[in-house]
Amino acid sequence: MTLTEHLNELRKRLIRSFIAVFVGFLACYAFAEQLFDILMEPMVQVLHNSNFIYTYPPEAFFTYLKVSFVAGFFLVSPYLFYQVWLFVAPGLYQNERKYLVPIAIFSAVFFTVGALFGYFVVFPFGFEFFASYSTDKIVFTPKLSEYLSFALKLLFAFGVVFELPLVIFFLARLGLVTAQGLRRVRKYAILVIFIVAAILTPPDVFTQTLMAGPMILLYEFGIIAAHLFGKEKKKPAADEDEENSAEAE
Repeated sequence: MTLTEHLNELRKRLIRSFIAVFVGFLACYAFAEQLFDILMEPMVQVLHNSNFIYTYPPEAFFTYLKVSFVAGFFLVSPYLFYQVWLFVAPGLYQNERKYLVPIAIFSAVFFTVGALFGYFVVFPFGFEFFASYSTDKIVFTPKLSEYLSFALKLLFAFGVVFELPLVIFFLARLGLVTAQGLRRVRKYAILVIFIVAAILTPPDVFTQTLMAGPMILLYEFGIIAAHLFGKEKKKPAADEDEENSAEAE
């Protein structure tokens, strides 16, 4: 494909993705209030004699829109990931394209599982930790828009990092990485993981560790996937000739 063809392909995938997200948004907006309550629940559980506040008049309205948009994104995520992999497909061999649909489905599943891990595991512990500094003199009264940005950032961050095994699987199928190579650079990978966790999470060691821990486990799962499904590298012709001559003797 030429550069122009690639750009046209990208435009087509983006348009279809935007339409899908808009449809998902419309479907979820009917349940905006229930979705809003679900997203607020982890923080509500740790608030004592306090409530959310908003200071900008349309802030609550925009919050409902954002919650509906994010929920719609998760709703249509299998289709979105399928569009992403279809954009990658022209660079793959025919036998590798058969993995597109399974990878798109698993991409959506891993993304959603990562967000759920953040919601059910990280949010309760993290918010309890932050709210524990509230005293009689310091009252914790979270601002609605700031909490929403904080929560959505973490949800998307955990969703993205849970894609790590699939990325490793894809690279292994292309022959770009091997299980042996991933094991050799494990200590450097762990360092990079903690750096990424520090960038994607708030500036506290507690939340960073809650993200880095699962990422390390996902890296290990990626090594297993590369070992089981990775493309075996062909031996050089000289090595094959030596093996053949040894067998002949």
